[in-house]
Amino acid sequence: MKKQLLKLDIFDIVTAYLALFFITFISPTQAQVTLVSDSSRVESQSNYVQHKIDSNSTYQYDISDLFRNIFHPKKERNPYKKRSGITLMPGIALNPTIGAQIGIKGVAGIVLGDKANTMMSTAASTASITTKGIMVFYVSHNIYTKENKWNIQGGWAIVKMVNPDAGLGMTKTFSGQSDDDILTNPDKNLFVYKYTSFSINEKLYKRVSDNLFLGAGFAFDIRKNITASTENNDNPNYVYSQRYGFNAEKYNSNGLLFNVQYMTRDNPNRAYKGIYSDIGIRMNQEWMGSSKNAIQLTTDFRKYFSLSEENPEHVLAFWNYGSYRISGRLPYLDLPGTAKDNSLRSGRGYTLGFFKGLSYFYNEAEYRFPILRNKFISGATFFNIQSTNNDMDSKLFKSWRAAGGAGLRILFNKATRTNLCIDYAIGGYHQRGVFLGLNETF
Repeated sequence: MKKQLLKLDIFDIVTAYLALFFITFISPTQAQVTLVSDSSRVESQSNYVQHKIDSNSTYQYDISDLFRNIFHPKKERNPYKKRSGITLMPGIALNPTIGAQIGIKGVAGIVLGDKANTMMSTAASTASITTKGIMVFYVSHNIYTKENKWNIQGGWAIVKMVNPDAGLGMTKTFSGQSDDDILTNPDKNLFVYKYTSFSINEKLYKRVSDNLFLGAGFAFDIRKNITASTENNDNPNYVYSQRYGFNAEKYNSNGLLFNVQYMTRDNPNRAYKGIYSDIGIRMNQEWMGSSKNAIQLTTDFRKYFSLSEENPEHVLAFWNYGSYRISGRLPYLDLPGTAKDNSLRSGRGYTLGFFKGLSYFYNEAEYRFPILRNKFISGATFFNIQSTNNDMDSKLFKSWRAAGGAGLRILFNKATRTNLCIDYAIGGYHQRGVFLGLNETF
């Protein structure tokens, strides 16, 4: 049965974010008295702090140092030699969604101005295949020009995808209505979809004041040749598509992007301190080739506390991500949910899209800490919760699912703070697995 959006959901959203605003922007004025100040601001003190943090790399030990000790053990180390910002490595990854991945990956980082007032620009590219038959090629970039006057973010991807799916919302019991029960899938038995997708996402931000950016862009997400593991169309994608007027075998989500970004974090790969915040509106438009018009609000808040001046790698990090339906309809596989954030890294403990709905709310906390004195190996522990909804009985903020775990970090490139992250996470519904990837989850 169709239902209009409840005003209560919007009220809950506003209330939650007022609380989040207080925690993120007001509370730190007291909590950070003894912590490192934000180095991204152009201040005399921040220049000293930035130099102090960067100087830590002279005694840090990464993969390049390991290879040098193996292949050139007698070569004397020069601690002041400038390290390359480019990391080439096997494109390895592992998680319950994709299985094991192997390929080629390149990650680059460079500062296009003075480190005191310019963020590091990063880029990455990979070509890979997984044990579940997924094939991926993508190029992504996050570029800051001198003095952070402009920020260009984007990515291009071609994917042959195998996507597990557990239905819509967080329904706990069967309703007795056949189509509703297929769509909500209370037992969370996994369906599998195969399809080919083409994605282009580009945004251009202009700095309008210290650390504040306004941006606009476009996104094209095209999915073709969608097939399901069931033979009789008794799967959520088919039921949802029939109910809301989509072609279950192909659909597009093409639209315009408008964003506001506030950012003081000191490094996009592995921040020690600062804030990252981005609020955006996505307007899917039929005149751009979208299957339907739709408006979605997205929010992304991240806060990092460095707990030690001597060892700034001791970090307490918080992340909140949300995507909220304003109007219209998204295709089924484009609905927000687990690991549907831009980096596809949220919800460790569950497969991609395990929980999905018309709107989605996600929180995560993580403690990161060095294990070895030379910082070659570090550790992390984390906990996350998520909530989503549907048009039937599952309401946002009424049901929650949690997951948590711990992991190790191996320092790949100390110049760019690039880590190889190996995590083990446990969620509900017997969901668990190893999650392996490059750079921190957030």
